Amino acid sequence: MRFLSDDRVPHSTWDLTYDDVFLVPGRSAVASRFDVDLTTADNSGATVPVVAANMTAVAGRRMAETLARRGALTVLPQDVAPEAVAEIVAWIKSRHQVWDTPLVLHTGDAVADALNLLPKRAHGTVVVVDADGRPVGTVDETGCTGVDRFTRLGDVLDPAPLTLPLDSPPREVFDALGTRRVALGLDSDGRVAGLLTPLGAVRAGIYTPAVDASGQLRTAAAVGINGDVAVKAKALLDGGVDVLVVDTAHGHQEKMLEALRAVRAVVGDAPVPIVAGNVVTADGVRDLAFAGADIVKVGVGPGAMCTTRMMTGVGRPQFSAVLECAAAGREHGVRIWADGGVRHPRDVALALAAGASAVMIGSWLAGTYESPGDLLRDESGRPYKESFGMASKRAVSARTRNDGEFDRARKALFEEGISSSRQWLDPARPGVEDLLDAICAGVRSACTYAGARTLEEFAERAVVGVQTVAGFTEGTPHGL
Repeated sequence: MRFLSDDRVPHSTWDLTYDDVFLVPGRSAVASRFDVDLTTADNSGATVPVVAANMTAVAGRRMAETLARRGALTVLPQDVAPEAVAEIVAWIKSRHQVWDTPLVLHTGDAVADALNLLPKRAHGTVVVVDADGRPVGTVDETGCTGVDRFTRLGDVLDPAPLTLPLDSPPREVFDALGTRRVALGLDSDGRVAGLLTPLGAVRAGIYTPAVDASGQLRTAAAVGINGDVAVKAKALLDGGVDVLVVDTAHGHQEKMLEALRAVRAVVGDAPVPIVAGNVVTADGVRDLAFAGADIVKVGVGPGAMCTTRMMTGVGRPQFSAVLECAAAGREHGVRIWADGGVRHPRDVALALAAGASAVMIGSWLAGTYESPGDLLRDESGRPYKESFGMASKRAVSARTRNDGEFDRARKALFEEGISSSRQWLDPARPGVEDLLDAICAGVRSACTYAGARTLEEFAERAVVGVQTVAGFTEGTPHGL
């Protein structure tokens, strides 16, 4: 990456956010977005450069499964017990690469049960099965409207679902669907094993799943720097985690370096990348690289739920932090994940232009069907989910629930972060796959403007300029 005009751009004096910069179009021989390969170069196994942050309000089994099916990664939070992580990982790895996981109920279950399940998946369908798991019909929100909540599903279901073998190619599923909303994938015994929408079939032909050597979906998990880190890391490895993330807010400290060395000793030569952070300087990248990190997380204070900068004054504008740390990463043989500060697809493209191999996203993904929280509605019926920072009072209270009362009270004095925020579901993009489509479309298009067919080429060819606030505003939609 280079700046548009080094003699007049004050990037060496001022640190810049994503809003402060823009990409300049250049001569390009890349004719189509589909000619761009979004595979990351950091050995994480991701085929698109997106990572769901290890936040309790973001990263759960549904998020991990759905994103891995589309090539992205999810980092399970460090607050989840290793035995629970192992159970979640086993469940994720049992999911199909193409077919989505169906929501399943029986004919004797109530409409209320279906209404409680429907927000858990973007496909918006409950499959009604018999005692042997074979499909009897399907129910969606329309079928549950205008009837008593205690009505049995057998009285409201659509009795003629489209069923196909689980090994049917996605294009054949798409063609067979016609005007139907969903197709059910059946295993060799005729039991429901998957569900696919027309859009899901299209996506299956565009995205490449992030899978391990056995062809199972990949996921990551975080471990903190307190306690017996080596034991926790070993438990996560034994549980089948594909990427280990050693995580703390201030990653450039001795305790992190000790923890990282311990994790490196546990991992040894296993093909499991170690991610560590967070830092915002070249010195931080160097020290984490020497301690054993393969990937360094960059970002202090840019997150939507983070109050670190307002509380402490500590942090750094994210674009400049990523730019400097990526340069240091190239020098020391490690990759960079840009963590936080992303609000638009353009921000992801700019982070990649600055040299990040992937971009971590938190609260932006919290307002989707696949995030762990319950779907709530405000006074006007607008749907939302709650999000909160991982250093907030809410998160600290959960993390210290097994501590003594005095220790919990003492730790509660030092919270940083928002404990409750409403993340509205976008009516146009309520599912995480909808957001991923928008992000990948933006990044692919940015690559074509730069004449890049890979993310490595994009980081080399990108030309960036600095703009005023008015320049940023000019690029936003007007007159709506």
